[in-house]
Amino acid sequence: MDETEEDRTPTRSLTEADCWERLARAPYGRIAMAAGGEVDIFAVNHVVDTSGPGGPVIVFRTAAGTKLLELTIRHGVAFQIDGFSDTEAFSVVVKGTAEEFDHEREIEAAEALGITPWAPESKDRWVRITPTEVHGREFDRATT
Repeated sequence: MDETEEDRTPTRSLTEADCWERLARAPYGRIAMAAGGEVDIFAVNHVVDTSGPGGPVIVFRTAAGTKLLELTIRHGVAFQIDGFSDTEAFSVVVKGTAEEFDHEREIEAAEALGITPWAPESKDRWVRITPTEVHGREFDRATT
């Protein structure tokens, strides 16, 4: 172990509030789920919706296809973001249940959150991830 590693602060757990703050700032994340009989990961841009009575949820738009089909069969998912600066790095994982929503009032509220898909294809379906577990960690990056 070199001197730089010995001087670094150990990995630290993030509070749930810190995790949600980082989730809200992240421009995109990855959703992991079973899709087409295999585990797969899909990048999505998302927003954190804090307006509901049950606490924050993650909302994203998608198109009809494998991802959406599998979400209607198996609701359990993991959502992950990470990031870094010159001095530190972090990772946040949300485990929970995903469900498509299509009630007009819910869609209007979701549209007001300002999420715009990055991909040029039509993303006319809405999905909400309700968390069952949220955890994260951060650590100082080694200096070179």
